[in-house]
Amino acid sequence: MTAFAKKVYKVVSSIPIGEVRTYQWVARAAGRPRAYRAVGQILKRNPHPFIIPCHRVVKSDSSLGGYVFGVSLKKRLLNLEKQIAKLMI
Repeated sequence: MTAFAKKVYKVVSSIPIGEVRTYQWVARAAGRPRAYRAVGQILKRNPHPFIIPCHRVVKSDSSLGGYVFGVSLKKRLLNLEKQIAKLMI
């Protein structure tokens, strides 16, 4: 695993439950602002998708993008997390 991939996973792990960030935001936060496509490729190979919440990363136009278990599950997870976040407030 590359140093950049480790940074990406760390950044993605910091996204709060019920919130989303863009691939571009993750790239910037990981120190390589123009590497948003690389972020997508790294998240595609996420070894622990239930621990490293890559489903919280979306495209810049707010569309969902991809997910290793399918976009429909990504959408369901995000909706569930929004409901959980409301309960936590």
